[in-house]
Amino acid sequence: MRRLLIAGNWKMNLDRGRSLSLVQGLVESLRNTSNVDVAVCPPSVYLGELGKALHGSNIGLGAQNAYNQPEGAYTGEVSCGMLKDVGCQYVILGHSERRAIFGETDLMVNEKLHAVLAAGLTPIVCVGETLQEREAGKTQQVVESQCKGSLAGLSHEQMLKTVVAYEPVWAIGTGKTATPAQAEEVHKDIRELLGSLFSSETSQKVIILYGGSVKADNALELLSEPNIDGALVGGASLKQDSFLGIVQAASSVKK
Repeated sequence: MRRLLIAGNWKMNLDRGRSLSLVQGLVESLRNTSNVDVAVCPPSVYLGELGKALHGSNIGLGAQNAYNQPEGAYTGEVSCGMLKDVGCQYVILGHSERRAIFGETDLMVNEKLHAVLAAGLTPIVCVGETLQEREAGKTQQVVESQCKGSLAGLSHEQMLKTVVAYEPVWAIGTGKTATPAQAEEVHKDIRELLGSLFSSETSQKVIILYGGSVKADNALELLSEPNIDGALVGGASLKQDSFLGIVQAASSVKK
């Protein structure tokens, strides 16, 4: 039985006051939620303060990125040890914006992945195709290539500690959402690929999230699909009501 995970990726949004207010509201509202894992991933400058606000709650703290070295002359970077030190439990890796805007490759994501796992943190590894790739019928090819490259060198045990997030690039921040059937098809493909790379038993235990304009009004339908184990939420995670609506939808899903 895979527990659903709802993770909010705040990206480069919200100031200090609004971040703290949002976290405090979520902590209070989700105090009695026990059947869904919840995490928020704010900008790195607020991780320390929000880690304190989340301490003792049932909401995990996540970072939006990490570097693959433990320390050194890497101006502007943040190590996994530093993230763990301020209370992080999760780290998003290979988000499409990191790949497209900052040129991150599968190899770079893979190096970060091994560092995150070595630090005892839970990585959320993102994969997904562009609109052009989908229209060209290359979705499966692109996602398979990203999975193989990004997850290279993992043991069965490490794969079980890794979350995968399928996020079709064409559905991120556009208001477009893959239909539940479209999302489920790719999630099923990913799980079958993991079965071939590791084992069927391992693949059945891996959490695979969907990310792409998930909102309170479409969450239940998406999360009810058999291979969709939660959501990596963008814009809807910036407001308490909309994020809570997604968590509540996840809480009502019976699998």
